[in-house]
Amino acid sequence: MNHLQLFLPCAGGVEELLAHEVHRICKVPVSVMRGGVMLEGSWRDAMLLNLHSRLAMRVMIELAHQPYRSERDLYSAASEVAWELWFTPKNTFKIEMTSQHSPLKSLNFAALTIKDAIAARFRNKFGARPDVDTHWPHVRVHAHLTTDAVTLYIDTSGEPLFKRGWRQDTGEAPLKDTLAAAMIAASGWQPEQPLYDPCCGSGTIAIEAAQIALNIAPGLQRQFAFERYLPFQ
Repeated sequence: MNHLQLFLPCAGGVEELLAHEVHRICKVPVSVMRGGVMLEGSWRDAMLLNLHSRLAMRVMIELAHQPYRSERDLYSAASEVAWELWFTPKNTFKIEMTSQHSPLKSLNFAALTIKDAIAARFRNKFGARPDVDTHWPHVRVHAHLTTDAVTLYIDTSGEPLFKRGWRQDTGEAPLKDTLAAAMIAASGWQPEQPLYDPCCGSGTIAIEAAQIALNIAPGLQRQFAFERYLPFQ
């Protein structure tokens, strides 16, 4: 658990800001990708990033990356991942699919194929398989397809990280907390300076700035998916 490939997706244009934040939190080299950043870190780093990152949408662990040509290759890739190191048949799971120029005709069928492979691996090892829950799963497995490669991730965050846990209600079209944090970071604002928000709305930017000034971790009031995973103590 000390050599994990971590991927943190973020809003477009926030990648450089996120890379700086991740390096500050983990003190390790960070690679900027389109739509996120990647780093080699530990299980502890994954937990720290969930707790402290203001800009990432999720913290995901890459478990497989290999070429594919058909759904059969997706099944093989998912079958070879040691899912039993992360969760048990008592947990529920869900497959999240994204693609970029994938030649496959149906992403739904691709997701079903990966789901079947995970279920079959558990059934072969334990005689029981985890159930699927599309609404509130314990485990989210993310599969990303390009023209010729599939990457499988396990999501350590659960609910997106912009859900800080403190908000009880929202107005119309609320600003995501991660975007508010990105606006603050891009502005160069520092806690010793006054902050003026002429379009305050529900106060997301001001509250985010106040938490930064008081050094309150953004994930302090919420729970994370990794708390249900086997490596968690």
